[in-house]
Amino acid sequence: MGLAATGLAGDLCFSGAIAGMQAVEKQLKICGFKRNVDVLVLYLAGQGLRSIPSLSLFHRLRYLWINNNKIQDLSFLEKNCCLTELYLNNNELTDISGALKNLHSLQILLLHNNQLKQLGETVKELKGMISLRTLNLFYNPLAYDAGYRLYVIHSLPSVQLLDRKPVTQRERELAFSVYNRERSSAVESIVFGKSVDTLPGTAIRHSRGPRPARRLMVPPGWEFGNHTNKVPFENPEDAVLLRAMARSIMEFSSIDWNKVPTCQERRLKHKAKESPEKLTIQFR
Repeated sequence: MGLAATGLAGDLCFSGAIAGMQAVEKQLKICGFKRNVDVLVLYLAGQGLRSIPSLSLFHRLRYLWINNNKIQDLSFLEKNCCLTELYLNNNELTDISGALKNLHSLQILLLHNNQLKQLGETVKELKGMISLRTLNLFYNPLAYDAGYRLYVIHSLPSVQLLDRKPVTQRERELAFSVYNRERSSAVESIVFGKSVDTLPGTAIRHSRGPRPARRLMVPPGWEFGNHTNKVPFENPEDAVLLRAMARSIMEFSSIDWNKVPTCQERRLKHKAKESPEKLTIQFR
């Protein structure tokens, strides 16, 4: 029974490959292409195809319709780097990892109505497409993730039309504030630990217990921004100084190696022993 099932699956794969080859050959004949280099357009939509042979011979291919089939694998596209429009909607795709990463010239990519589930992996595959303007991902399981649209807008800034809706400036600003804030908070917590803002000359006490939040009090009318009180400075240089004092200190040290005796000089005592001078520079 197992062997019979395996044989049937193999026959289906073989017949699917044959059908794909025949569909490609039919299109080449209809369009009258005589050389592979002349193939710029291929229309293979709506033919019930399960697989398609490698299209690497058509290295100048720019427009490809494979929508409304039963495609599950996109490995046949790995070398078609000149593609600018790719229509893959209404298929049976569950994963596109590794298949589209070389298609840096894509401007239109339709992937709606498939079975894509991993939002992070899918977006990661598309990040190299710096010319991508139109993207459809709706009617995929990943499109129902919380924050899906903002995440895609933040990760793929070149996209102007997402799921048939224009990307607005308001959405870009919201995506930037949401995802950049989370990333910066994570980086600060890992690299710098807890961040402390304080005025120059203020002593900082460390304790294990919770400390009440401190709030700078300023005259009424100086509140602005996100309702946070900020200290006004009459002299802009004071503001610059405060900003500089909150930065990390960088230190560089240098020694005049001409005054340091070599091993041979120390052994022969040809050079008087001098304490080398160490020059240290600190700046923020």
